[in-house]
Amino acid sequence: MIEMRVARLGVDSAASTYVLVLRELHGPRVLPIWIGQPEAEAIVMELQSVVRERPMTHDLVKQIVLGLGATVRRVVISRVERGTYYAELQLQRDDGLISVDARPSDSIAIALRTGAAIFAADDLLVTLEDEEQPLVPPSIPDGDRSTGPDMSPDELKAYLQRLRPEDLGKFMP
Repeated sequence: MIEMRVARLGVDSAASTYVLVLRELHGPRVLPIWIGQPEAEAIVMELQSVVRERPMTHDLVKQIVLGLGATVRRVVISRVERGTYYAELQLQRDDGLISVDARPSDSIAIALRTGAAIFAADDLLVTLEDEEQPLVPPSIPDGDRSTGPDMSPDELKAYLQRLRPEDLGKFMP
C-alpha cells in the first residue's frame, strides 16, 4: 500500500464528471478517481475549510465515529473491478480494528475531516505521460456516476497512462 494525498479535484469535461486525483506522498504516480457531484462538493468544502451551519453527511459520520469511541485510522483504496473502485475505512477502537466497506470518494471526504491517512494499492497507480494524442474519454455508467469509467482494468490503465494534467479542468465550486 502506498500513502496518497489529494492533489487535485478537476472536471473531466469530455465525460462531464468530476475527477479526484490522488498523488503518492513520496513520488510522481497518481490515482484518478471519477466521482459524483455531491462527493466532489463535500471534498472541496473540506479542502477550502467551509463550515456549514448544520453538519453534512460526512461531518455526521465523523461525529458518529468519534461518539462511538473510535478513530478513523486510515482509508485504503484496494482495487478497481469493472470500472468500480473499492475502498474501506479502517476504524480503530480499544477492542480492535474495524474495516468498513465504502466508496473511495466518501472515504476520502471522511479522511480529510478526521486527518486520517489515505492509502492505495500499488498496482492502481499510474504515471501520467505527456503524449500528443487526444484523449478519448471513457463512458461513465448512468447508474452510479462515482464508479468511474465503464471499462476493463486494462483499458482503464491504458486510458490513465494517456491522461495529462491539462486534460482536467480545475474545479471551481
